[in-house]
Amino acid sequence: MIKILIKVKPGSGKDELIIDADNTISIKIKAKPIDGEANDYLVKYLSEKFQISKALIQIHKGATSRLKRININIDQAQFDEILQKLKSK
Repeated sequence: MIKILIKVKPGSGKDELIIDADNTISIKIKAKPIDGEANDYLVKYLSEKFQISKALIQIHKGATSRLKRININIDQAQFDEILQKLKSK
């Protein structure tokens, strides 16, 4: 299982995933932070970007914060491959 820290900016004009040189992940999403809508949207968005099932992604900490700890039920090699694909786009 991979544990990552993500900075989320809800209510943005567009969806965007940014990976810094040190593999820090920041995400802008269109969904508003109302009644968990942004959290649900974030899981769906990560699922699409990482091309994995939503069932493999869980917000472990930070449900009401912009800084979220996400658990992804894949191994490190799979995650590294996903990051490489996203960086090359």
